Amino acid sequence: MRLARVAQPEGVSFVALEPDPKSPGEKVLAVEIDQHPFGEPTFTGRKWPMADVRLLAPILPTKVICVGKNYAEHAREMGGEVPENPVLFMKPSTSVIGPSAPIKMPPNSERVDYEGELAAVIGQPCKDVPEARGTDVVLGYTIANDVTARDQQRADGQWTRAKGYDTFCPLGPWIDTTVDPSDLGLRTELDRELCQESRTSLLTHDVAGLISFVSRVMTLLPGDVILTGTPSGVGPMRAGQKVSVSIDGLGTLTNPVQQA
Repeated sequence: MRLARVAQPEGVSFVALEPDPKSPGEKVLAVEIDQHPFGEPTFTGRKWPMADVRLLAPILPTKVICVGKNYAEHAREMGGEVPENPVLFMKPSTSVIGPSAPIKMPPNSERVDYEGELAAVIGQPCKDVPEARGTDVVLGYTIANDVTARDQQRADGQWTRAKGYDTFCPLGPWIDTTVDPSDLGLRTELDRELCQESRTSLLTHDVAGLISFVSRVMTLLPGDVILTGTPSGVGPMRAGQKVSVSIDGLGTLTNPVQQA
């Protein structure tokens, strides 16, 4: 099932994206979910053609937990080796935006980079999850762009300011509850030029291991998002460009870049 969050004519709704029975294989309907998408969803009976809704960030997490240097080539690209344990940092919920929403370049940064990533969305409250059950607590997967003010990351030594600006966590376009995250192709394009290309099978710490590790540090709540790390090929964006992150089975997340 593909789950999304949309602006519809009367407000905002969680929806399931389903084929239009009148046009199988051609059109998609946004079918409204009652209240929230966790557990076994129930439906209100309302539905809209996709032309009548606007995709928003598919979830509004209480926290976004990110993993640094989780691809070996990216670790070397950043001037080091892969750490023995996952390196964790966080983005505030206010950094989250959805598809097509602009990434705002802060005026006090001289370099802002894209970082395409696979994101896992937690589906239930959990703590101290065994690694063997790591993916059992996942609602589904989506695409993320871990936007980073690279100059400030290097200057500060810790990453909160560089990673935490408003609009620095694009998510979307939807959550897929059935995709297998173990070996998905990931590509990032800047103005249609390929910049990153890798596979999630090259993650040093896989999704199940990351969830287990994070859950031993903090309680995870429904809707929390874990960004699994970016491959090599990160680089700067500038105002007027568009950045697109594509992952097999999950579609494409595209955002324009603007000066704040």
